[in-house]
Amino acid sequence: MTSKLDVALLAGFVLCAALCKVQFCQWWLQELRCQCIKTHSTPFHPKFIKELRVIESGPHCPNSEIIVKIATNQGEEGKEVCLDPTAKWVQKVVQVFLKRAEKQDP
Repeated sequence: MTSKLDVALLAGFVLCAALCKVQFCQWWLQELRCQCIKTHSTPFHPKFIKELRVIESGPHCPNSEIIVKIATNQGEEGKEVCLDPTAKWVQKVVQVFLKRAEKQDP
């Protein structure tokens, strides 16, 4: 009787470990590469930016990356666009967002 219980527990453990490994591998493969293949360089007004993320260079990617979510028509999910971090207008936009974030934090 205990051998059936042991086998069932072992099978459950192996299944759980396999599922965790699959989830970890998907996350790991997604995070350990550059997110931006090409960058948008044409300036646009910062009011259209809903969200801004800055990803510093590191072992996953040699480039610093700036990813923004652009507001589209009402009700639609925003489109993500990579910006050129060396462009002056992009640097100004990042500064605006940093100042805005400082004002929001007490």
